[in-house]
Amino acid sequence: MSTSVLAQTAASASCVPASERQIEALFDRWNASLATQDPDKVVANYAPDGVLLATVSNQPRTSPAEIRDYFVKFLKGAPQGKIDSRTIRVGCNVAQDIGTYTFKFKDGKAVHARYTYVYEWLNGQWLIAHHHSSAMPESIAAK
Repeated sequence: MSTSVLAQTAASASCVPASERQIEALFDRWNASLATQDPDKVVANYAPDGVLLATVSNQPRTSPAEIRDYFVKFLKGAPQGKIDSRTIRVGCNVAQDIGTYTFKFKDGKAVHARYTYVYEWLNGQWLIAHHHSSAMPESIAAK
Protein backbone atom coordinates (compact mmCIF):
# COMPACT_ATOMS: atom_id res chain seq x y z
CA MET A 1 0.00 0.00 0.00
CA SER A 2 1.19 3.48 -0.77
CA THR A 3 1.70 6.05 1.96
CA SER A 4 -1.18 8.20 0.68
CA VAL A 5 -3.58 5.23 0.76
CA LEU A 6 -2.52 4.46 4.32
CA ALA A 7 -2.98 8.10 5.29
CA GLN A 8 -6.45 8.16 3.72
CA THR A 9 -7.39 4.92 5.47
CA ALA A 10 -6.17 6.23 8.82
CA ALA A 11 -8.00 9.52 8.31
CA SER A 12 -11.26 7.80 7.37
CA ALA A 13 -10.97 5.49 10.38
CA SER A 14 -11.10 8.54 12.65
CA CYS A 15 -14.14 10.07 10.94
CA VAL A 16 -17.30 9.79 12.99
CA PRO A 17 -20.19 8.67 10.80
CA ALA A 18 -23.26 10.90 10.91
CA SER A 19 -26.57 10.71 9.10
CA GLU A 20 -28.56 13.67 7.85
CA ARG A 21 -31.17 12.93 10.53
CA GLN A 22 -28.51 13.09 13.27
CA ILE A 23 -27.42 16.49 12.01
CA GLU A 24 -31.04 17.67 11.78
CA ALA A 25 -31.47 16.63 15.43
CA LEU A 26 -28.72 19.07 16.44
CA PHE A 27 -31.03 21.98 15.60
CA ASP A 28 -33.74 20.32 17.69
CA ARG A 29 -31.27 20.08 20.59
CA TRP A 30 -30.34 23.76 20.20
CA ASN A 31 -33.99 24.82 19.91
CA ALA A 32 -34.88 22.79 23.03
CA SER A 33 -32.09 24.58 24.89
CA LEU A 34 -33.72 27.90 23.93
CA ALA A 35 -36.96 26.69 25.53
CA THR A 36 -35.18 26.27 28.88
CA GLN A 37 -34.57 30.05 28.93
CA ASP A 38 -31.13 29.23 30.37
CA PRO A 39 -28.32 30.90 28.39
CA ASP A 40 -25.76 28.45 29.77
CA LYS A 41 -27.69 25.52 28.29
CA VAL A 42 -27.71 27.29 24.91
CA VAL A 43 -23.99 28.09 25.09
CA ALA A 44 -23.28 24.40 25.84
CA ASN A 45 -24.17 23.68 22.19
CA TYR A 46 -21.23 25.77 20.95
CA ALA A 47 -17.58 24.76 20.62
CA PRO A 48 -15.23 26.68 22.97
CA ASP A 49 -13.94 28.60 19.95
CA GLY A 50 -17.35 28.79 18.27
CA VAL A 51 -18.50 31.89 16.42
CA LEU A 52 -22.02 33.33 16.42
CA LEU A 53 -23.12 35.90 13.85
CA ALA A 54 -26.58 36.49 15.26
CA THR A 55 -29.75 37.72 13.60
CA VAL A 56 -30.36 40.67 15.91
CA SER A 57 -26.83 41.76 16.80
CA ASN A 58 -24.20 43.65 14.83
CA GLN A 59 -21.40 42.22 17.00
CA PRO A 60 -19.70 38.95 16.03
CA ARG A 61 -19.65 36.70 19.12
CA THR A 62 -16.35 34.79 19.27
CA SER A 63 -16.17 33.45 22.82
CA PRO A 64 -18.51 31.57 25.15
CA ALA A 65 -18.92 34.74 27.25
CA GLU A 66 -19.91 36.81 24.22
CA ILE A 67 -22.29 34.12 22.96
CA ARG A 68 -23.84 33.91 26.42
CA ASP A 69 -24.27 37.69 26.52
CA TYR A 70 -26.25 37.54 23.29
CA PHE A 71 -28.53 34.76 24.51
CA VAL A 72 -29.20 36.45 27.87
CA LYS A 73 -30.92 39.18 25.84
CA PHE A 74 -32.37 37.01 23.06
CA LEU A 75 -34.03 34.55 25.45
CA LYS A 76 -36.12 37.33 27.04
CA GLY A 77 -38.38 37.09 23.98
CA ALA A 78 -38.98 33.34 24.56
CA PRO A 79 -37.96 32.44 20.99
CA GLN A 80 -38.80 29.15 19.35
CA GLY A 81 -37.50 28.25 15.93
CA LYS A 82 -38.96 26.16 13.14
CA ILE A 83 -37.02 25.02 10.09
CA ASP A 84 -38.68 26.09 6.84
CA SER A 85 -36.14 24.60 4.42
CA ARG A 86 -32.71 23.04 4.77
CA THR A 87 -29.76 21.40 3.09
CA ILE A 88 -27.48 19.09 5.07
CA ARG A 89 -23.88 18.36 4.12
CA VAL A 90 -21.83 15.82 6.08
CA GLY A 91 -18.07 15.41 5.91
CA CYS A 92 -15.33 13.96 8.08
CA ASN A 93 -16.10 15.19 11.60
CA VAL A 94 -17.80 18.27 10.21
CA ALA A 95 -21.36 18.91 9.10
CA GLN A 96 -23.34 21.83 7.75
CA ASP A 97 -27.02 22.63 8.14
CA ILE A 98 -27.99 25.49 5.82
CA GLY A 99 -31.43 26.90 5.17
CA THR A 100 -34.21 29.14 6.36
CA TYR A 101 -36.10 29.23 9.62
CA THR A 102 -38.78 31.22 11.38
CA PHE A 103 -38.61 32.36 14.97
CA LYS A 104 -41.77 33.13 16.91
CA PHE A 105 -41.65 35.19 20.07
CA LYS A 106 -43.93 35.51 23.09
CA ASP A 107 -45.19 38.88 21.83
CA GLY A 108 -46.54 37.15 18.71
CA LYS A 109 -43.92 38.55 16.34
CA ALA A 110 -42.12 36.30 13.88
CA VAL A 111 -38.74 36.70 12.19
CA HIS A 112 -37.90 34.86 8.98
CA ALA A 113 -34.17 34.30 8.62
CA ARG A 114 -31.46 32.45 6.72
CA TYR A 115 -29.05 30.34 8.70
CA THR A 116 -25.88 28.31 8.54
CA TYR A 117 -24.72 25.97 11.29
CA VAL A 118 -21.30 24.38 10.93
CA TYR A 119 -20.86 21.56 13.43
CA GLU A 120 -17.63 19.86 14.44
CA TRP A 121 -17.11 16.58 16.25
CA LEU A 122 -15.26 17.59 19.40
CA ASN A 123 -14.61 15.56 22.55
CA GLY A 124 -17.24 12.98 21.68
CA GLN A 125 -20.05 15.32 20.68
CA TRP A 126 -21.27 17.54 17.86
CA LEU A 127 -20.83 21.22 18.72
CA ILE A 128 -21.53 24.41 16.80
CA ALA A 129 -18.29 25.80 15.38
CA HIS A 130 -20.00 28.53 13.38
CA HIS A 131 -23.58 29.83 13.46
CA HIS A 132 -24.69 32.58 11.12
CA SER A 133 -28.24 33.86 11.08
CA SER A 134 -29.57 36.87 9.19
CA ALA A 135 -33.06 38.22 8.63
CA MET A 136 -34.44 37.65 5.16
CA PRO A 137 -33.62 40.63 2.96
CA GLU A 138 -36.91 40.36 1.07
CA SER A 139 -40.34 40.35 2.62
CA ILE A 140 -42.03 36.94 2.55
CA ALA A 141 -45.17 38.67 1.25
CA ALA A 142 -43.21 40.17 -1.66
CA LYS A 143 -42.42 36.75 -3.12
